[in-house]
Amino acid sequence: MTTTVSDLMRKNLLTIKESASIQNSAKEMKDKKVSSLLVVDRNGKAKGLITERDLVRKVCIKNVRTSEVKNKEVMSSPLITISSTSSPSVAADLMLKHNVRHLLVVDENSKDTSKPIGMITPLDFTKYEENLRDDENKESIEMILEYYI
Repeated sequence: MTTTVSDLMRKNLLTIKESASIQNSAKEMKDKKVSSLLVVDRNGKAKGLITERDLVRKVCIKNVRTSEVKNKEVMSSPLITISSTSSPSVAADLMLKHNVRHLLVVDENSKDTSKPIGMITPLDFTKYEENLRDDENKESIEMILEYYI
């Protein structure tokens, strides 16, 4: 059986409003023990991603009040998506190409292909890498793991 992105992805997508403060985002990440949140507009449409890395690189190095900075101002956008039926090596290549650590997974068989159904990160590749036999795919996966982890 061929492994796909849907086999490795995390299905529990946590969201936060784009109008919420980054302070709220940081608290939510801490409470939920996650490193990223999907940023949505008031209608629940995915607009961006806020990550711990965004908080460090775009906020912590500046002298700003975190309660006054909104997610919309620092979120990573546009969202980089991948089909749930894609191979893990395609996901790794896409991460390297766009220099990102999070890909939103979409179901192209769904009526709403803009609605993410999960997320995949380099950490998700670790369970896959142990079972790899195919040298072509293994190279991409090892590269993304060395680069990001």
